[in-house]
Amino acid sequence: MTRTLPIVLVASAVITSFAACGATTETAAAGVASLDGDFERGTLLIESDDGSRHDLNIYLAIDGGQQRRGLMFVREMPKDTGMLFVYEESDMRSMWMKNTYISLDIVFARADGSVSSVIHNAQPLSLTHQASIEAVTYVLELNAGTARRLGIGQKSRISWQPVND
Repeated sequence: MTRTLPIVLVASAVITSFAACGATTETAAAGVASLDGDFERGTLLIESDDGSRHDLNIYLAIDGGQQRRGLMFVREMPKDTGMLFVYEESDMRSMWMKNTYISLDIVFARADGSVSSVIHNAQPLSLTHQASIEAVTYVLELNAGTARRLGIGQKSRISWQPVND
């Protein structure tokens, strides 16, 4: 009996540790804080169709790994936050919502920052490709409804800069 008790206690501690690790990973993946170690941050200025200006906090998806990950597994994002995909060259761009749990607006912008097109309310967890209508250099993902709320359309322009730490 005395030999069994320590084994049971050790097994219980191991199981509890694994459960705690799983809960921590799931909790960390719930919000944008899970992106902090892997993405640079920046500030994005949007000049809307009506000329109003809005500042947003953004995560920068610059390299291929970051662009493949995007906002996957993020379950909530503050309303003034987004992710900007920055490509070296203009090309037709297509996004999908695999493993993305929040509905997004997707803004496609040319190399000069002018908005080419906007897709509103992309469906979470969908494998449907959301494509630009022409070659673009930037793709901005925002919480669904943000593009309409801020008046982002084909007369809008974006500009960004990295945040210096």
